[in-house]
Amino acid sequence: MSVGTGEQTAPSVARVLVWRHGRTEWNASGRFQGQLDPPLDDTGRAQARRAAEALAAELPAEALVVTSDLVRARDTAQALADSLGTRLRIEPRLREHGLGSWEGRTREDVARDLPEQYADWTHGRPVRGRGGEDPADVARRALAAVADLPPAPVAVLVTHGGTGGRLIEALLSLGPEHRRIFGPLGNCHWTELAHQGSRWRVLRHNASATGGAPGIPRRSGADTGPDVAEAAGVADAAPAAGGQPVAAGATPEEAPPAPTDADALS
Repeated sequence: MSVGTGEQTAPSVARVLVWRHGRTEWNASGRFQGQLDPPLDDTGRAQARRAAEALAAELPAEALVVTSDLVRARDTAQALADSLGTRLRIEPRLREHGLGSWEGRTREDVARDLPEQYADWTHGRPVRGRGGEDPADVARRALAAVADLPPAPVAVLVTHGGTGGRLIEALLSLGPEHRRIFGPLGNCHWTELAHQGSRWRVLRHNASATGGAPGIPRRSGADTGPDVAEAAGVADAAPAAGGQPVAAGATPEEAPPAPTDADALS
């Protein structure tokens, strides 16, 4: 099938949920993971159980559960597969954006030791000299994984912050100038898209088991839901002193905003 390129043929799966894995200790400490493989922490396992219960209550029994091969995604996905009583499909093309020499480093490490690369990242420019993957290559492999899905009413794609962001943009045919037009997925949050007519449409973004900011979940795919709803922030984390959630993690999606057109070039 054709996905993510303007006029599209009908896909084999017309509804997808792009679901980010639960929290790891590296997320909590702001350490870049990339394709390294730290496990879920206790909070992440609890997030996965809670989200799996919410999703299983609304998904059909024929739903596909397809996951990145990295353990933090696999363990998140397994909670849902167990709840649905379905087989888990492992898809390496959904693994996280490779971040080269940044993998295993904290934001502070990179800012201190690689200030020029850090400046590229925070201003949305290609990061020179880091290695790893080009964002366009990440989008291509994730799209290929979607194109190869067997027919099903819905597929839950369990992936990562960077890869999930690139996949959503590619399905919506958004070019590099629209990079990060959607806020980053929080740990164990998901974006729901449906193929309608000849294009993909966002039904919900950053939805969670707790319903995001309003605290009340909407039924996934509800006709009455807004195009982009329940933007719940970056992570389920303890409030900061000012009462705002603390953004957890260090992913390609979570660069702090710059005062200019921060994300137009990368």
